[in-house]
Formats: sequence, structure tokens, C-alpha cells
Amino acid sequence: MRAVLQRVTQASVTVGDRIVGSIGSGICVLVGISQDDTQDDMEYIARKVLGLRIFDTSSGMWKASVQDAKLEILCVSQFTLYGKTTKGMKPDFHSAMKSDRSRQFFDDFVALLGRSYCAEKIQTGEFGAMMQVALVNDGPVTLQLDSRKFS
Repeated sequence: MRAVLQRVTQASVTVGDRIVGSIGSGICVLVGISQDDTQDDMEYIARKVLGLRIFDTSSGMWKASVQDAKLEILCVSQFTLYGKTTKGMKPDFHSAMKSDRSRQFFDDFVALLGRSYCAEKIQTGEFGAMMQVALVNDGPVTLQLDSRKFS
């Protein structure tokens, strides 16, 4: 499982004319799910998303997590995080979990975040839709997470 985490002052997801998810200060998380991902991968990424200390406090920089600071999370499913570009010019997405299984996996991931933190502070995009993601990256701070790269 992969995630790209961005610290934001605001972020939103629009589908057509509708805003389907919107947050103020917090993190925007692009979530990629591979065919081989398991509950362990999901739990690893959830712990990182909730626990990484990427926010400043009065006592210094990089002292608080999104959970510590009681901020919001916007999760967006992003199968293209598993795009391979080594051969040719067309990305290969065969490593990404197929949509019939990944929809449930993504929903389970969001539910795990909600149970571990605060469901009311978590927004999502619309799974499988063509989405426009708008955000203001704060810092900028952008981190790549991969449950299969533990070093």
C-alpha cells in the first residue's frame, strides 16, 4: 500500500460541479492499493498517517501529528500510485488492486482511520470518479509512504 501525504491549509475534491470532500488544516492523503495488500499494510499506513509528526507546536517544529493537533484528513483513492513507467510511454497499472476489491479495501482503510481517530474529521473523494483535487500545500510538506518499504 502506498500513500502520498501532504500537509495542507485546505483541500477539496470536486466531481463535476459537486464538492464531495473538503477540509481545512490537516493532511491530504492520496492512497494507492496494490493487488498484494493485506490488513497489515492497511494498519501500517493508517498508523503513519495518524502518527507522523509533521505539524509545528509552540514548543517547536515537527512536534505534533494530525491526531495530536486534532486536524482534518482528506483521503483520495489513487490507483495511479502503482503505475509502472519502465517500458514504453504508456503507464502500466497491473500492480494496482482491481476496483471491485479496492473499493472495499479503501472503505475499510477510511473506517480504520475513523475508529483510530475521529470519523467526523475524515473526508474522502468519490471512489472511481474523475476527480479534481485542489489543495494548498503547507510548507510545502509532502511525504511518500510505502508499507512494503520499512526502512
